[in-house]
Amino acid sequence: ITLRAGAELDARQVNQYTLTLWAACPEENEVQEHLFVQVTRGQVLRCDNPFASAGGDVVQVLADVAPRTPLYAVLLQPLGGLMVSGGDRGVCSLPTFLPPPISLQFRLRNHETPLTLTDRGLVLAPANGFSPSKDIQTFRLEIEVMDRHGHNCSGFVRVEVLPSSRSHVTFPEAQWAVMVPKSIGPLEVVTQVHASGHNIRYAILAPVAPALFTINEMTGEICSTQQLEVAHAHLLVQAYNVLHPNDHAIATVNITVQGTDQWAPSCVPAIFVSQVPETVSPGSTLVTLRCTDSSGTKRPLHYALEGPPASRSSFHMEGPQLQVNTTLDYDSEAMAAMGFQLTATIVVTAEGQPPQSTHVPVFLTVTPVNEFTPVCPSGTTFTMMETAAFGSFVGYMTGTDRDYPQNSLEYRLEGGPGPAQPFSIDTQTGEICVVGPLDSKRHKSYRLSVQLIDAHNDVDPAKRRSSLCEVTVHLQAVPDQAPVCTPEMQELWIVAGPGNRQPVTHLVCQDSPSDAALTYAIAGGNKDGRFQLEGNTIFYLLNDLPEPRTYVLLVKVWSRPGSPRHSTVVALVVHVTPRSTPVPPSTTTWQTMLQKEPLVIMRTVAEWHPPAWFVAVLTVSSALLLVTLGCMVWRMLCR
Repeated sequence: ITLRAGAELDARQVNQYTLTLWAACPEENEVQEHLFVQVTRGQVLRCDNPFASAGGDVVQVLADVAPRTPLYAVLLQPLGGLMVSGGDRGVCSLPTFLPPPISLQFRLRNHETPLTLTDRGLVLAPANGFSPSKDIQTFRLEIEVMDRHGHNCSGFVRVEVLPSSRSHVTFPEAQWAVMVPKSIGPLEVVTQVHASGHNIRYAILAPVAPALFTINEMTGEICSTQQLEVAHAHLLVQAYNVLHPNDHAIATVNITVQGTDQWAPSCVPAIFVSQVPETVSPGSTLVTLRCTDSSGTKRPLHYALEGPPASRSSFHMEGPQLQVNTTLDYDSEAMAAMGFQLTATIVVTAEGQPPQSTHVPVFLTVTPVNEFTPVCPSGTTFTMMETAAFGSFVGYMTGTDRDYPQNSLEYRLEGGPGPAQPFSIDTQTGEICVVGPLDSKRHKSYRLSVQLIDAHNDVDPAKRRSSLCEVTVHLQAVPDQAPVCTPEMQELWIVAGPGNRQPVTHLVCQDSPSDAALTYAIAGGNKDGRFQLEGNTIFYLLNDLPEPRTYVLLVKVWSRPGSPRHSTVVALVVHVTPRSTPVPPSTTTWQTMLQKEPLVIMRTVAEWHPPAWFVAVLTVSSALLLVTLGCMVWRMLCR
């Protein structure tokens, strides 16, 4: 008797089931008995509504919520179930979350979401915050919870991101032109930039390491750091919301120093910002500067590069053309260390006394290209027992991919799980498990086709590469075991009655682990051929027997006919009494020797060990009672 698949037991609703068992053999009376199954309460996982409902739970947040803010939590419920906690319906006010037990594991089934799930069951906002949008953004998460015993439950959470009413950071002007006198000294205010928005901070983006100017991040005041000796300076100033760095604006500040030589070269563009794919070939031109001598004398112009060595080595100047010097490998560790951004400065110098120079900042972002196809591991082979249960672990499929981020793969089983292919694979980890019965009679091994698909390796999410890998799962046969007979020894008394033969006993044997047909044979003790074996039933062949006699029979039992390598011997002691001999009232007496099992006697002794504080209180109370009684007796005697 087994528990029906998919059945859920709840001791709080039904704590006992009564099963009525009925059995009957041909030409025999029916037998009916009752089986009582008691259900006790245990520590199980159960997800409550609305988290476990078809629609799931709903949490609403504003788009300007701070990065990595906890939005939702799955908490441990009393009585062994699970409850979930989020904000109020509507725009959520974030609750105080309590961490779940360490023994629970939380897993996010769908990974195509910017939200993250921690190992403590917290759903966090994206690391860079939500993207600002005028529409409502919806993210649906499927969360699975599992304890250390393998019990699990799952539910859905729908996070609705509402448009923020907060105003975005903006500059009133995209460019600022400032004229300052040559006499301005160090730490004097040159100008002040203003941006509208909330929690505004200011920073200078270019030059990367400004040597002449500094900016107050709170007020936006730009100050000089030394005596200004240049004719022109170009600053790229950024204003951003300190709580939401993605909300920012950029403005250009052109500073002209009066009273200096105004004839420095003039270049277009004054700053170069661009993106290039990593597959751009060396020698490709990124930008061509159009520089002119402002003095009108057509002095020769010289072009040179300045900046960090790691970035400067990636470019070279071919006259006014900025060209790629080496391969821009997005998949290299060096590129990842630079944040996939290259910075440099083009210095344009006009000959003269003194020579005049113009600086053109360069900001280049390298974008990924899906170049490599996932590689299958060689000779992926696993071995499983043919009796492996549902959910048994088979092994991991570990593919490789050279594109950054490396080994970012998804796994899919061609054809999906089914009777001919009773396996499944985890799309993220590549874990292969058994999800059906293994048919060892038809399949000595299974060949699985697993598709490896790379992810997040290109600017265009649709550009993906895949490979088809072969996985072989061999089935290992379970060694044959000897049949088990209950009992292994019997002592029987029979009376020779009328007829040609009469049954003596039925042998009850079972083959493990399979239920194969068993073969029975009398191996010894059958003197004069008085006993006959048909199937598992032993018959006594009647004959004139002058006096009572005892027979000791040895019956051999094995599972495979013709190959009794794993067999069991049952001993039968049969006492045969002739009909004329006085016998007890019952015609046939069957006595079965039960298996020798240890008899366990449990004795419970009730003892009470009060705590120390209880003994102290009892002692003080007794003393006060005695003193009170003594006083009462003394007053009575005095009267």
